[in-house]
Amino acid sequence: MLVQIMIATYDLDFCHIQIYNDYLVVTMNEGITVVPEHQNIMPGLVEQHFKNKPFVYISNRIHSYSVNPTTHLKSSKIENLIGIAVVSDNTLQKNQTKIEKAFFSKAFEYFTTMKEALQWKDSMIKNHSH
Repeated sequence: MLVQIMIATYDLDFCHIQIYNDYLVVTMNEGITVVPEHQNIMPGLVEQHFKNKPFVYISNRIHSYSVNPTTHLKSSKIENLIGIAVVSDNTLQKNQTKIEKAFFSKAFEYFTTMKEALQWKDSMIKNHSH
């Protein structure tokens, strides 16, 4: 697994975003409810950092918060977003992921470690470019 250098970070009122070459890591703030409007930031980030290039969204779920699963309907429309990885060691999050997956039309997987998520991301990028 190639070590990648962080390109940019963003601290927003609802989350922290880290941008890498072919993926981003989003850590939502404690106690929020993620709603479709939170995705309004994505088109600008995608245009700036991933223009015409496949990427993976990694949701680093270290805090307790809820997700309106319809948020993923909007995410599915991002053309070069090829998958979402959810990273959490919380069983409740694993169950929540099963619900969310039904609203996202692309690859959507749950992992207990960031290392597993990054390995999956590498294989997704590699398979997408062939």
